Amino acid sequence: MSGHSKWANIKRKKGANDAIRGRITTKISREITIAVRMGGADPTGNMRLKLALSKAKANNIPKDNINRAIQKGAGATEGAGYEEMTYEGYGPGGAALMLDILTDNRNRTAADVRHIFSKNGGNLGETGCVGWMFKQKAVFVVEKETFEDEDELMDIVLEAGAEDMQGDDDVFEITADPAAFDDIEKALAQKGIETASAEITMIPDTTVKLEGADAEKMQKLVDALEDNDDVQNVYGNYEIDE
Repeated sequence: MSGHSKWANIKRKKGANDAIRGRITTKISREITIAVRMGGADPTGNMRLKLALSKAKANNIPKDNINRAIQKGAGATEGAGYEEMTYEGYGPGGAALMLDILTDNRNRTAADVRHIFSKNGGNLGETGCVGWMFKQKAVFVVEKETFEDEDELMDIVLEAGAEDMQGDDDVFEITADPAAFDDIEKALAQKGIETASAEITMIPDTTVKLEGADAEKMQKLVDALEDNDDVQNVYGNYEIDE
């Protein structure tokens, strides 16, 4: 599993236990609420909402939950007290981690996240310590069981502005500049090609291979961070074998 490839995480979340699925639903619902509050309830003109809804779809979030989150955002009854921040730090083996934070109490969140890092062999760093290692990219995942013609898919996405496409046994992963997100999404839709996920994420310039104890510690650290209600996303430059 790679720290920057979301597909393994999506598959894991789809089969997660009820407690984990509950946390995932809460985080995505919160993101939808904030997106609506900041940019309105129409995803056509609200990229953040469009991405949150795509994430909800990828994680099989019930429509009732999605609708409630949209209504909360439209009514501005929740989310007004939340702050957005980015935390950066190092995990086992010197691997870099970036966290998207959404919190209503920054002191509590800072203490909790610092404790999680130190307990699991990592260190919470200063702003900018690892951010330079990552680039923001649009990433689309297409399952091969839904569309298996690699050459045709590559022609479609490159024409629409994609920078690269890689495949493994199960999926094709398409990467692009975030500005090309809409064009690629439309090109895929016009051809009836469904995406397993479509998001704007952070991808590292280089990766660190972790094995043995470091790999186990990193997985525990990432799991603990993702379990924290205030941590929306975890990005890393590590690679761990399945």
